[in-house]
Amino acid sequence: MMNQATILIIEDDPTFRSLLVTVLEDEGYDIVEEKDGKQALLSLRRRSFDLVLSDLRLPGMEGLELFRQAKSEGIAPPFVLLTAFGTVEDAVSALKEGVADFLTKPLKDPDALRALVRRTLDNHRRELTLTVLKEREAAGLPPEKVMFAGVAMADVHSLIGNVADTPASVLITGESGTGKELAARMIHLAGRRRDAVFVAVNCAAIPETLMESELFGHEKGAFTGATQVRPGKFELAAGGTLFLDEIGELPLVLQAKLLRVVQERTFERLGGSREIRADVRIVAATNRDLAVEVREKRFREDLYYRLNVFPIHLPPLRERRDALPVLTEYLVSRAARQIGRAISLVEQDVLAAFSGYDWPGNIRELQNVIERAVILSSGRITLNELPELIRRPVQSPPVASDGSLQNREQAAILEVLTQCGGNRRLAAERLGISKRTLQYRLKEYGLTDS
Repeated sequence: MMNQATILIIEDDPTFRSLLVTVLEDEGYDIVEEKDGKQALLSLRRRSFDLVLSDLRLPGMEGLELFRQAKSEGIAPPFVLLTAFGTVEDAVSALKEGVADFLTKPLKDPDALRALVRRTLDNHRRELTLTVLKEREAAGLPPEKVMFAGVAMADVHSLIGNVADTPASVLITGESGTGKELAARMIHLAGRRRDAVFVAVNCAAIPETLMESELFGHEKGAFTGATQVRPGKFELAAGGTLFLDEIGELPLVLQAKLLRVVQERTFERLGGSREIRADVRIVAATNRDLAVEVREKRFREDLYYRLNVFPIHLPPLRERRDALPVLTEYLVSRAARQIGRAISLVEQDVLAAFSGYDWPGNIRELQNVIERAVILSSGRITLNELPELIRRPVQSPPVASDGSLQNREQAAILEVLTQCGGNRRLAAERLGISKRTLQYRLKEYGLTDS
């Protein structure tokens, strides 16, 4: 399999430079050549690289000075310095400043170069992974028998298996709380990018004014408060998967910018002019009907078709009632372990009540109900530990004859708002969506004054 990394080689000796290029191109790397430090700095300002391989002694600007300048501008990928035996001491000093490694020349063994480049790139990917995990702890995946429990999930299981090992963009649809992010993680882990990072962005949870910086990063001084360079999610996800949750909430102006990235696979940080390569697999998700959004001019048609290369729809929990025993057993066991309770039994009338409830908040609501029951229980879960609306379910309002996702969503929101006495914060929690998203839905349906 070809390597995806792009390497900048800076060497003023044409014979030695040609040797480096030949060795690394044979490994499948994309190579850019420069012969002096000043030209190399211009290249770094114009585009992004995964690795720089630079001679320590260069005309115009020496290798270490090039590293320092690139680092100060926030455009320095990992640097490996090439040094003659007489300057090894200088190279060792450079390591203390942040240079990744050095290699002595002349090159006696091409395998040493191959191993060093591979190790440096792997170390950098691990650092990116740790950065992502610090920002957002990766959610654990349930066992496959739980994830795909129920007859209605058989097609979903098959589709994920078909698309995972391809580069195709995937659009996951389904109501809030159906497990769209878990499905995206399954696609990532079953694909060829499984060893790289998975980065998730909730487009509904980030203010519009911050979204561009969140996705693409920003340069120092790009706006008030931008005191340092900050990479965006596209950079942090390099080599891996970028999951864009609630993509239907993305403002139109940012949809245009996202379309450019999807088409051209390059982007620029906010406040910058340097092209950065977007080596990511995109998986998007929405609980909205994007075809309707396109017709209503709220979502770009060209972006919709770029994202909807391979659609996967997750059924709501009310269409997976046969999965409730398996899901309940797993969620009770997990909640008991996390809370520190020993649960010996879930009574049958609890499962019957679960089966008779429509679960407008889907699996997320089931999880919340079970966690509450485990906290209240004294070793066994009975009807007494369930919310009243599940013990005595309210009659659902009629659903429009067309049965569309939008009409079913509106009916579910109205039902939960009624059950919560009009309290929007509680209704949003029960539905498994943000209060901002609920407010948006109410405005869309003309219910803000109700």
